Amino acid sequence: MEAIITIVGFLGSGKTTLLKKLVAAYTNDGWSPYVVLNDYENANLDAQQFSNQLDSKSLKALSGSCICCSGIVELRDTVNRIPMREKGITLIEANGTSDACKLMEFLGVGVKEHFLPPIQIAVVDIANWQCRGEHNELEAVQVQVASMIVLTHLEEVSAERKQQVVEDIKRWNSVAVITTYEDVDIHTLPQLQANHSNPQKMDHLKAHWSSCSINLPVLPNRKCIEIIGEKIPSQILRVKGCGRIEGEDGFIYFERTPDGKMFIRPFNGEPITGAKLLTIGPGSDVQLLQKILKETLSLS
Repeated sequence: MEAIITIVGFLGSGKTTLLKKLVAAYTNDGWSPYVVLNDYENANLDAQQFSNQLDSKSLKALSGSCICCSGIVELRDTVNRIPMREKGITLIEANGTSDACKLMEFLGVGVKEHFLPPIQIAVVDIANWQCRGEHNELEAVQVQVASMIVLTHLEEVSAERKQQVVEDIKRWNSVAVITTYEDVDIHTLPQLQANHSNPQKMDHLKAHWSSCSINLPVLPNRKCIEIIGEKIPSQILRVKGCGRIEGEDGFIYFERTPDGKMFIRPFNGEPITGAKLLTIGPGSDVQLLQKILKETLSLS
C-alpha cells in the first residue's frame, strides 16, 4: 500500500526545503515519489523548482484554493488519479495557511483503498515559533495532529530556546515524533501512525488571506529585488517571484520570508508563467505592487 505524507507549516518555515530533501532521498533509494503542491497564488512557480528532480507526470500544482477546505475535492481527485507504482509514495505540501486538522480530517475520507491513511509532518521554524502576533493561533493549530514535527532554523537559536519551543509544542501535541531537518529518516516515515488526537478548533476563515500577482519586466539589477522586499508592507507575510536581471543569464527565483529576510537563487529553466511578483497575506493588492514596482524602477 502507498503512504500519503502531507507537509504543513507556517509560511516560510521550510516546507519546500524539506520536500526537496525527501524527493531526492526517496528517488535515490529506488522509490517513485508523486508530489502535489498547493498555493493560493500560482503553485506552478514552486512546482517548476522540482523540474530537475521529477518528471512532469509525477508532479501536480493546485493553485487558487486552500486544500483543507475549498480545494479538498480537487486534492482528493488528484490523489485518486495517481497511478499505482512499485514503491510509490505521495508527498503533499499544503499552503502555509492551511488548517492542518481539517486537512487530515477531509483527506482521510474517499481515497482509494491502495492508499494508507494519510499522516502529517509539521515543519516548525524554531526561531519564530509563536512570534507571529495575531497569527500565533494558526501556527500552533498546525502542529496538533502531526505524526512528526520537524524543527528548522536551529542554527539561529540557543539551546534554551530550543528546549522552550519543544516543551511548548508538546503541550499542543504530546505524541508526535520531534526531530530536526537533518535527522529525518525517510525509511521511518511510511511506518508512522496517523495522529487521532482531538484538536482545538479555530475559525479557519481568519487565515484565508488575500493574494495577488503582477508581471515583472527585466530588472536593471538585483538591488531592485531587495528594494521591492523592503517596500512591501510587513503584514503581507509572503513575497516571492521569478524574473530576469539585465546582463545575467537565466531567471532568478526570490522570496521574502515572514521575518523579512530576502533570498535569491537561480530558477530552474524558464517559468511557464513568465516573470512574476507574488504576494500572500493581508493587504495584497495589484495596484500596491504596481506602485512599488514603479517606485523601485525610478530609483535605478
